[in-house]
Amino acid sequence: MEDTVKLIFEGKTYELPIVTGSEGEKAIDISNLRPMTGLITLDPGYANTGSCTSSITFMDGEKGILRYRGIPVEQLAEHSSFLETVYLLINGRLPTKAELNNMSVLFNDNSLVHEDMQIFYQNFPRASHPMGILSSMVNALRSFYPELQTLEEEINITVTRLLSKVRTMAAMSYKISRGHKVVYPRPDLKYCANFLNMMFDTPVKPYRIDEDLVRALDVFWILHADHEQNCSTSAVRLVGSGRVNLYAAISAGIAALWGPLHGGANQAVIEMLSDIQKDGGNYRRAIERAKDKKDPFRLMGFGHRVYKAYDPRARIMKKMCDKVLFKLKINDPLLDIAKELEEAALKDDYFTEYNLYPNIDFYSGIVLRAMGIPTNMFTVMFAIGRLPGWIAQWKESLDDPKWKLGRPRQIYIGPTQTDYIPIDQR
Repeated sequence: MEDTVKLIFEGKTYELPIVTGSEGEKAIDISNLRPMTGLITLDPGYANTGSCTSSITFMDGEKGILRYRGIPVEQLAEHSSFLETVYLLINGRLPTKAELNNMSVLFNDNSLVHEDMQIFYQNFPRASHPMGILSSMVNALRSFYPELQTLEEEINITVTRLLSKVRTMAAMSYKISRGHKVVYPRPDLKYCANFLNMMFDTPVKPYRIDEDLVRALDVFWILHADHEQNCSTSAVRLVGSGRVNLYAAISAGIAALWGPLHGGANQAVIEMLSDIQKDGGNYRRAIERAKDKKDPFRLMGFGHRVYKAYDPRARIMKKMCDKVLFKLKINDPLLDIAKELEEAALKDDYFTEYNLYPNIDFYSGIVLRAMGIPTNMFTVMFAIGRLPGWIAQWKESLDDPKWKLGRPRQIYIGPTQTDYIPIDQR
């Protein structure tokens, strides 16, 4: 007999089925709740609501577990490349060597963007945030590269085109914002090395590829590749449920990621450290303010909405952070403040009691700064990493026979029917 939950309402008993996931997590299926009872559920922030079933990413916030297609993220960060992780997320399995090589060739073949797109870039105001530019330009891709969705192979071409061109577009937006000449992708370089070269190569000072920094970027993007049904991923699925084109759905995800409570958190970390520096480097005062419930100040990069144990991505990013800082031997007061803040917070009972451990945004912001990535590009870096997850989620929803047009309900708390008053009687 299947497990059910009984709901008693107005003297009647209703049975709601239980859905059990492959890892044993359980959910009450309320898809027929309103037709049966006239009731809906109220769940601000959707903290207790599952919008879909998915086979892409499993996470357990209480135990600090994160897996892509069943593979622990720790193993992928140690052994995999970003492109291999991309293939895994979108296709559901790890690629063979031939498949991975073919993917690399397709990426190189589709890495250039239409020359006319540079005109758009040059007409954005110089102070425009790169995330706003990226969201607009991804949406504009539909005009330059109409998607094809009649065959699986054609969907793969659209996906590959998007993954490859977003990397190029991100580097272009940085170069144009600085007034520098655009650097085009090189066919001899792999995905991460190509991006760093497009960002930092100049005619005056050619960029030297550092394999340790390339690996750091590889790991950064692997750790950000997917994270279950978060704000931006849910935005991609919700917008995609209207059966819009892939470019429009991804553009919505980029816009959702922009906020400081989501993808913008790594930028907010550096801005917070800058504020502490302006306050004389008094990181202990910042800690005391964060503990004061009457003070709206919060330590950016500490704690997580889902993880109640240590963020598994943060452990990996911390190791990479230590490695990058040791190699580059950078003398940066903000990085010194970050180390002192981290050490003090980890020793403070308040932070350990409330599980306010440094999360991935804390360490990734430090790594990106050390690598020379400008602060306003941090969220763009996150977006590039999250792109394969968004695409995998969009593709899964497209193939799901149970997926419907997203249309949440609400509980209305405004005025009841009120008659219109003519303007001369008000």
